[in-house]
Formats: sequence, C-alpha cells, structure tokens
Amino acid sequence: MKALTWHGKHDIRCESVPDPRIEDGRDAIIKVTACAICGSDLHLYNGVMPDMHSGDVMGHETMGQVVEVGKDNKKLKVGDRVVVPFTISCGECFFCKRGFYSGCERSNPDPAKVRKMWGNSPAGLFGYTHLLGGYSGGQAEYLRVPYADVGPIKVPEGLSDEQVLFLSDIFPTGYMAADFCNIQSGDTIAIWGCGPVGQMAIKSAFILGAERVIAIDTVPERLALAASSGATTLDFMDNDIYDQIMEMTAGRGADACIDAVGTEADASASWDSRIDRIKVATFMGTDRPHVLRQAIHCCRNFGTVSIVGVYGGFLDKIPMGSAINRGLTFRMAQTPVQRYLPLLLERIQSGEIDPSFVITHRATLQEGPALYKTFRDKQDGCIKVVLKP
Repeated sequence: MKALTWHGKHDIRCESVPDPRIEDGRDAIIKVTACAICGSDLHLYNGVMPDMHSGDVMGHETMGQVVEVGKDNKKLKVGDRVVVPFTISCGECFFCKRGFYSGCERSNPDPAKVRKMWGNSPAGLFGYTHLLGGYSGGQAEYLRVPYADVGPIKVPEGLSDEQVLFLSDIFPTGYMAADFCNIQSGDTIAIWGCGPVGQMAIKSAFILGAERVIAIDTVPERLALAASSGATTLDFMDNDIYDQIMEMTAGRGADACIDAVGTEADASASWDSRIDRIKVATFMGTDRPHVLRQAIHCCRNFGTVSIVGVYGGFLDKIPMGSAINRGLTFRMAQTPVQRYLPLLLERIQSGEIDPSFVITHRATLQEGPALYKTFRDKQDGCIKVVLKP
C-alpha cells in the first residue's frame, strides 16, 4: 500500500510499505477514506520528538471502512464506517475503566522506554514515535487498529467524512481544553494558538457557555477564522498580550487560559521565546514554553490554566511562584478521546457544530509531503489538510 513515511527531519515520503494484517483477535483493518495532517505531526516533521525510525508510517487522524475483523472482535463487522481515536486503549485496565483512556496501561508494548523520560507510560498512539508504541499511523491506504472493539466509533448515515474525521483528535482535544476550564456564565477564556485545536477550543468554549473568548495568534488567516467564530482576536506581534488582557478584564485576568500551542511556540514572539529557541538549538533545553509562561501570568487569581499543546520534556523558567501564590489550577492531558466521542458525535448530528470549518486544503497522499511543508510554514492560508487516499 501507499503511505506517508518519516525518514528524518523535514523528510516525509509517499512510498510503498507492507499492507497491515490482523495480529490479534481484537484487531480490525480499515481502508482509509480520509486522514489529516495534525499540528502534532509537525513536531515529528521538525525532529523534535525522539525515537522515530526511518520508514515509520505517519498520522493519527484517520477514518475509513472496515475490511477485516479479528476473530474476537464482536463490535465491528466488515463494511462498518468508523472514526479511529488517536489514543489506543484496551478498555479493561485501571485507567480505561475510569474513562482515562489515554492513560491505558496495556497499549504501549514497550513502556520502559518512556518511563525513563516521563516516569510512567501513557497509552500507545498511532504514528507517534517508538516511545509510544511504534504503531504505524493512518496517513496510508490501510490501517491496523488494535483494540478495535474499544476505540473506533461507528459513523451514522448522513454524515460526511469531513464532518466526523476530526472526532479522531482535534475536536475532542479542543473540547477537552474548554471542558477543563469549568466555564461559568460570563467567563472570559483566553486561548493561545488559533491552529486547528485552538479553533475547536474557541467553538467549544462558546458551546460550554463562555461570554467572551480572546484568541491569540499572528497568522492572518487563523485570526480571521477565529473572529468568524465570535472570538476577539489579538496579534501577539502587534500587542503586549499581558497588557491587553489586563485591560480587557479590568485588571483581573482571564477566568481561564488555554495553551493550544505547546513545545514549538513562535521564536520571535518575545525575548524569552528567543532564549527558549537558543536553548533548544544548543541542547540546553527540550521545549519552548513561552506560551505557558504567558498564560500563567494572564490568568486571574484562582483561575485555570488548561494545557493541550504537546510538550515533550523538561520546561524551563516556569513561574510557579505566580501559580502557587495566586491559587491557579492546572489541567492537562493527552485527550482520552473515547470518553468524549458519544457526546461530540451528538453535537455534530444535531447541527450544533460542523468541525469541517477548519479545512483549507484537500489532497492525495502523493501530495502529502509537500503539504507538510506548506502547513508547517503556514503558507497558502493553510490551516488544516485532509488527505484522501
């Protein structure tokens, strides 16, 4: 089959790889009908995340039609149309039983690797380094889905691929970011990053009752899309974000702040973001947490900082004195997608939200390598890429 494969920093190729096969009785094989390039994939493209191997198949936002089912899988049948969560979860362990599917204790087959870095292992992920299982991803013509009697959700008739594809990751992630904020009537929510997850967080914050959403970015197309969803936008290259948020909130700060950026914050945003970039380039640091610092300072006393941007290692110069003395709550996670799927599918079916609003580029797998660069460089108005194998 054809698939997008990783061969080093900035080297993604469309090439032939072996077809997937059933390896366990609970597996399923799907023929991919739509997949997407995620902002998290750019961390792999840029060589930020360790333990990628040459030839690894990329991608973790995938849906398609079931073409083969393992003998122990009683949930799916050939012909079912499904969306596949990016988190691989057994459904039976301590964490899965409590709804914390992204903490699954069984789906990473080699947890010892990541324990050395993180203390313990989260769930395995599709197409996302051998630290998290080394599973082949879904930017391909076919995908093997482990524990397929737990993860995939069947798509009802009448919904297009583009309406439901983002149930695999960015819609649940953006919704979780807003859900973590414990939004009350009248709240102001500040969101850093107007990429696809940030856009979903904006929509979700309003759905959950926010009175005002402040969206922070510098890319014109992203800011325009955020504004079309009702957000008040701030360009961080033209504004002192702290001063602006304080002015907009009568000096109190936002009720909750969402970091939808993560480890690769814009290096030109401020003096500390430039220092972060130098530290990473000289192997004196692992991440660039400028946005997280700013979110902490912009959050009101006893507010919430919600973190859904991906970080990989050890963060430097985090203002914990501010957080502790002002009573901030931190909430963060890789999204336990399965926990949110039924609710969010209902919201799509009811017409409350159509997540396809973020799509700007549609292409084939063969066009995928070039679009990785387009997406990374924010060229051609690119906000979200959907590939149709």
